[in-house]
Amino acid sequence: MMQKFIGSDVTSMVTLPVLIFEPMTMLQKMAELMEYSYLLDMADECEDPYMRLVYSTSWAISVYYALQRTWKPFNPILGETYEMVNHGGITFLAEQVSHHPPMSAAHAENEHFIYDITSKLKTKFLGNSIDVYPVGRTHVTLKRDGVVLDLVPPLTKANNLIFGRTWVDSLGEMIMTNLTTGDKAVLYFQPCGWFGAGRYEVDGYIYNAAEEPKILMTGKWNESMSFQPCDGEGEPLPGTELKEVWRVADTPKDDKFQYTYFAHKINSFDTAPKKLLASDSRLRPDRYALEQGELSKAGSEKSSLEERQRAEKRNREAKGHQFTPKWFDLTSEVTPTPWGDLEVYQYNGKYTEHRAAMDSSTSVIEIDNRSTEFNPWQYEDLAAQ
Repeated sequence: MMQKFIGSDVTSMVTLPVLIFEPMTMLQKMAELMEYSYLLDMADECEDPYMRLVYSTSWAISVYYALQRTWKPFNPILGETYEMVNHGGITFLAEQVSHHPPMSAAHAENEHFIYDITSKLKTKFLGNSIDVYPVGRTHVTLKRDGVVLDLVPPLTKANNLIFGRTWVDSLGEMIMTNLTTGDKAVLYFQPCGWFGAGRYEVDGYIYNAAEEPKILMTGKWNESMSFQPCDGEGEPLPGTELKEVWRVADTPKDDKFQYTYFAHKINSFDTAPKKLLASDSRLRPDRYALEQGELSKAGSEKSSLEERQRAEKRNREAKGHQFTPKWFDLTSEVTPTPWGDLEVYQYNGKYTEHRAAMDSSTSVIEIDNRSTEFNPWQYEDLAAQ
């Protein structure tokens, strides 16, 4: 029965049982990249253009510790959002901007950097494994000098989906380019070999615009990264030593979902702003039921949300309307990626105005976010056929 799916993109083909899910949505998983955002702060403060890339590339690698979890995050409902504050001075917002194909957009900002991403997940089912291609455009702007960094991440592969113990690997090149200067980082994620040889290992260089190596980088994406100045042949400079730039933070022991402390904060209302948007992932009843260990309820709530999403689509199509995201606008830009072209969504700034109004209002101080009912729908009459 599974043979007909081999080689296909299965992001929208198969309804999956809730027991394989983790109590987090894809929008929340996007926010996990902010755990080590201090590395971007350091990149912004750094005057050395090559060390900027050391810090920013280490930041991009840091999220892969979280990506090795084998549970699947919930697919966001069209119009769903996720907000995060109270971490490193950052305001983070993500929105599900398309359902077919599934696409998300996110914007984050603090005093040092601006982060923007449009993400379209593409998968290929290979029988006992699945390849996940990160079709997306990620830009980071460092505010002090206005430099713009562009990230192309490697693919991720989930192995032993049907037989054996499921495990996740990331392999191939990660490239981060300074679009302002032409400098770039090229790092290679080593694929796992026999008996685990090479698994997690990352090696590569920071190059100047003339493609001459300036700094070598090495480490493991689930552990730490280090750097060392090098000569034009890529050999370490005499008198220098390998220095650690990033190390994964301590994690809870025997955590059911292998969450970090930060992942738990993402689900917590401690990182929620005052008067949370009703479309926020934290408020999803299926996600919350799973977090409480109520599998049956989580499954029924998931089915209910999916049916409401289908009902809203019927209603919208009957009216001849198209879905329009609230916080991101579709641009005319189409950017190429190694896995296909991508339509780019741009943050429209309306959320900044909304949040400023909420934060300055005295009428919402007593509102408990937990009492807000999940509601990402643009059309309230969901019974329309």
